[in-house]
Amino acid sequence: MNSSPNTTTPLCLLFDCDGTLVDSEILLAEVMGEILPEFGLPFSARQYMDEFRGVRFKTIVQTLEKRFQALEEGAFSQLEAGMRARMEARMRAELVAIAGIPAVLEQLSNHPMAVVSNGPERKIRCALESTALGHHFEGRLFSAYTLNVWKPDPELYRKAAAALGYTPQQCVVIDDAAVGVEAGLAAGMHVIHLNHFPEEETTPDGAIGILHASELPAAIENLSTNVTADV
Repeated sequence: MNSSPNTTTPLCLLFDCDGTLVDSEILLAEVMGEILPEFGLPFSARQYMDEFRGVRFKTIVQTLEKRFQALEEGAFSQLEAGMRARMEARMRAELVAIAGIPAVLEQLSNHPMAVVSNGPERKIRCALESTALGHHFEGRLFSAYTLNVWKPDPELYRKAAAALGYTPQQCVVIDDAAVGVEAGLAAGMHVIHLNHFPEEETTPDGAIGILHASELPAAIENLSTNVTADV
């Protein structure tokens, strides 16, 4: 385990993927808005953005089943496979990094960094390959599907930190979705909320709110200074 953070032990940065590193949320919303109604579950892209950003796909489907009707037996596997295939095709053709993220990752290259996502590992890898961000996170991808725990459960972030050899207090969670911010705070980590919708969403107490990725280096520098002063 790493020692307490100081000037020679940079804070470990745990990035969410969708909506934080890559601009995939609208693509996912559109794919879900297409395929869920095909299986008898009314849904729109706007509904995903308003209600379900960052939420596990199975949880979204279960919520819709309670509201409308249960899927036929065995239909979920077909639905999920279709959603994943359509999403991967869209990502490879259209996905871009969140504005400012490529430059920010270069600026923060002295920090250990990992991706911690509610998505499957294949989707994470596809996202990073499609946006040429993968070299920042080699061997440091943590998927909820692999670890069998999903945000807002804080255990996902805790497991990632432990695997990397850092305590929660040495980690900074960077996440755009409420479920990820909640998970990071509950894990006892520093949290930076990349708030894309400041007129609609409020950054929770205990988290640092920023509106653009370009603000990340300064926010992390301030955290590093404050943590070192507290040691």
